[in-house]
Amino acid sequence: MLTLHKGFNVMKACLIAALLLPLMNLSFPAARAEAAPAGTPAYDVVVIGSEIQGVLLAREACKTGLKVLILDPRSKPGGELIQGQMFFLDDVNDNKQRSLVQGEIKNLMNSYKAGTIRKATDFNRYYDQLIKGIPLKSSIVIDAVSTEPLGKSKTMNSLVYYGKDGVKHTIQARYWVENTDYAALSARLGEARIPGMETIYNGKKPDYMAATYMLNFRNVDWAKLHQSILEDYPLTNVRKKYGPNTYVDWHFATGFSNVTNKYITKDKLLKLRGLNATYQKNGQVIINGLLIYDVDPSNPQSVEMAISKAKAEAPFILSFLRSNIPGFAKAELNGFPEYLYIRDYNRYETKYVLEYADVMSRRMFWDNVSLGGYSIDLQGTRNIPKGIGFGKPDRYGLPLRSFQLKSYDNVIVTGKNVGASIKAYGSARIMATTALAAQTIGIILGREQNKRLVDLNAADFQRIHQYLESQYKIVLR
Repeated sequence: MLTLHKGFNVMKACLIAALLLPLMNLSFPAARAEAAPAGTPAYDVVVIGSEIQGVLLAREACKTGLKVLILDPRSKPGGELIQGQMFFLDDVNDNKQRSLVQGEIKNLMNSYKAGTIRKATDFNRYYDQLIKGIPLKSSIVIDAVSTEPLGKSKTMNSLVYYGKDGVKHTIQARYWVENTDYAALSARLGEARIPGMETIYNGKKPDYMAATYMLNFRNVDWAKLHQSILEDYPLTNVRKKYGPNTYVDWHFATGFSNVTNKYITKDKLLKLRGLNATYQKNGQVIINGLLIYDVDPSNPQSVEMAISKAKAEAPFILSFLRSNIPGFAKAELNGFPEYLYIRDYNRYETKYVLEYADVMSRRMFWDNVSLGGYSIDLQGTRNIPKGIGFGKPDRYGLPLRSFQLKSYDNVIVTGKNVGASIKAYGSARIMATTALAAQTIGIILGREQNKRLVDLNAADFQRIHQYLESQYKIVLR
C-alpha cells in the first residue's frame, strides 16, 4: 500500500517558507550580470523542471524548512511520468535478484507492483501528493543566468526568467537544480557535453537514444493473452516463437520482438520494437514500444511533430496487434499522452563522470548517493535501429559528484542529466536509480545546511550514510 510520509508537515513547512519570501518582481539585464539587485528574492534551492526526481529532492529539502521553488518550463508539471505517461516502471536488482529500489520511490514501485497505482489517475494522485505544498510555477522561460568565479570553481548567483504572464523575475539561490529532460539550465553554463550514442559507432554528430510514445488500449483480454503464452510453455518455446525476453504474468508482459519486427511503420522515423506492457485492469493496457528517432526535446516543434507522427501511426499498430497478439482481437485505442518519454539528450560533465568500468566492476564510492544494477540498455537510434546491450552489472555506486556540474560549486543535476559515459548511462538512467539519488541529495541539503556540498568529505559521508540507514532505511553500500 502507498505510504505518504509526513505529507501535512511538508506542505506546512513549504507554505511557510514561501510566505516568508519577499513578494517583489524586479527587472534584470538580459546579459550575464555580476550580481542581482538588492532585495532580490532568495531561496535555498531552486529546481528547474518538474520531473519526479527533482520533486523528490525539493520535497526533502522543504521538509527541513529550506526555502524551495520549482520553476517548470513545461506548461504542466509531471514530465515523463505524468505528461508522458511512462507507466511501465523498471525494477533494479543486483545479480542475486535483490531489489536495489529504496527510499520514497520504493513506495511507488510497491504500489505499482501490487496494482494500486496503474492508471493515469493513480499516478496523478501520487505525484500531486509529492508536490503538495511546494511552490511551483509552470510555463516559465529562462532569460539569463549570473555566474562568477569562486576560487578554482564557479558559482551561479541568480537567474532571470519570464513567467507565464510575461512578467520578468530575478531570483537568487544557494543551490540550483537541473531537472528537465533537455538541460534547460545546464546547457547555459558552459560545461563540455558528455559524448552520446555516436561514440558507439564512431559517429561525427551527436546522437541520442529514441524517445517513446506510450500507447493506450482498452478492451484487451489479458486473461487470453496470459493463457495463450502458458499453452506455449516451456519458456524456451515461448521465446523461440515470440522472441527473446518474452514473458507474461497477470500484471505485465514483455518481449514479442519476433512479432513486432514484422511491422513496418508508415514513417521511417518510427519503429515498433519489442513490447513492455502493463495491465491496468478492466481491459486497459499501456505499452512502451513505439520508438521515435531524432526527437529534440529542447525544440517544441520537434516534440509536437513526433507526437503527431505517433498518433497517426497508432491506428495501424492497433490493427497489427489485433491480428498478431493474443487477447488484442477486440482492442481499441484509449486516448493519448500529452508528451513523450525522453530517454536521452545532452548531458554535461560533472565532477565525476561514471564510467563503464565503474559499473561493471561493482565500484562503490565514498560519496554514494544511490545504487544501480540495471542492465546496460542502449535503446535504438536511426543508426542503431534495434539498440544494443553491454551486459548486466551487479550492484554499483553512484557518487554525489556525478550529480554536481563540473565547474560549479552549487549546481546539481538530477534524473537523466546524471554524469555518466554513454555505456554507464545505459544502466544509470533508470528512474528508480536516479530518484534515489535525488531524494538522498535533498536529505543531505537539509541536514548539512552549515556545510557546502563540495566541502563534504569521506568522514562526513560515513555519518550521512549511517543517518540514511537509521532514519530512512536507505543503504548505500
